Amino acid sequence: MMAAIKAGSLAQEVILVDKNPSLGKKLLLSGKGRCNLTNASDLDSFLKRFSKNGEFLRDAFKKFFNQELMDFFQERGLPLKVERQLRVFPVTDSSNSIVNTLEKELIKQNVKIKLNSKATDVLVENNQIKGLYLEEEEFIPCDKIILATGGVSYSFTGSTGEGLELAKKTGHNIVALRPGLVPLVVSEKYIKTLEGLTLKNIRLKFGAGRKEIISEVGELLFTSFGISGPLVLTLSAKIANWLADKKEVFADIDLKPGLTVEQLSARFLREFKTNAKKGIKNVMKSLLPIKLIDLFMELAKINPHKKANQVTQKERETLVALLKGWRLNISGTRPIEEGMVTQGGVSLKNINPRTMESRIIKGLYFCGEMIDVDADTGGFNLQAAFSTGYLAGESAAL
Repeated sequence: MMAAIKAGSLAQEVILVDKNPSLGKKLLLSGKGRCNLTNASDLDSFLKRFSKNGEFLRDAFKKFFNQELMDFFQERGLPLKVERQLRVFPVTDSSNSIVNTLEKELIKQNVKIKLNSKATDVLVENNQIKGLYLEEEEFIPCDKIILATGGVSYSFTGSTGEGLELAKKTGHNIVALRPGLVPLVVSEKYIKTLEGLTLKNIRLKFGAGRKEIISEVGELLFTSFGISGPLVLTLSAKIANWLADKKEVFADIDLKPGLTVEQLSARFLREFKTNAKKGIKNVMKSLLPIKLIDLFMELAKINPHKKANQVTQKERETLVALLKGWRLNISGTRPIEEGMVTQGGVSLKNINPRTMESRIIKGLYFCGEMIDVDADTGGFNLQAAFSTGYLAGESAAL
């Protein structure tokens, strides 16, 4: 949509082809239906949030970045707000209002919209784009084609990889697709019993051989198969890569990141002395969510019917060690279909970062999630889509 708007604003004849019956199907889902359209961080902080290839986007961001995107919507009557972690949302809290603003602008720029139309092939002569084939042998002659078909996550929105197939067919290298921003699967069978439990203010350490990543302090959600939530999703792309390299991966959960082992030991000692005659399960309520108490008693091999004053020093140390580093073994990620973004895509070696044009086929451009860039949650991926779309639209039109 952004590519078509920009190209249309430069007095070009633009046709926007979408196989869906309506525009912006995936955009409507973003930010849990609220559309976290960008992030208000500065450029260098922004680029650091990309898993590897962030530098590739520097030209696109210099051309059209978060302030320009916010101005775009606000100048068209849609006020925005900045929330925690500098995430930007429409004041309406509805992604519908983002899609509506884009649709109105498409009409204003005289973009012809062709819905329910699936692209099947491109016509290339002498390494130059000459047209687009649609289903039922329909043909659109053109000099420029911008492919903006997304990755392969959430395929029910239409992201089923046709654009990547067209790129491959025309000689472009496709970097292997993997899920990004995806929940992780753990080996421990007891995880099922924790489904729905959220832990706040915890820290994660992921490790594989000599590699390790330590998260910020934040939130973790248990699912029927493993772990999810902001901390997990943010680091999941790196974990997916470790798993793809056949590494054994673990996650250590620090439930009390604000306390050292010594401080936590002292607190345990205090709690157990003050409540000497109480059952240990009762005393643990001040330190753990109820859902975890029985499990921790089992993991620490402590009789749950013991009184606090019967707990040995060794048992206390085991509990402290569990609270500071409860280990889960990561056996995989959920399928790519469930990833919020797709890692991989059209190789950046095949794309000119200053224009988004293919280095192989003249007149063919790429933008958005189908190129090999991906980032954390927080509006970074959508800004990359809007910026590369804008640059592709402008370059193709000029």
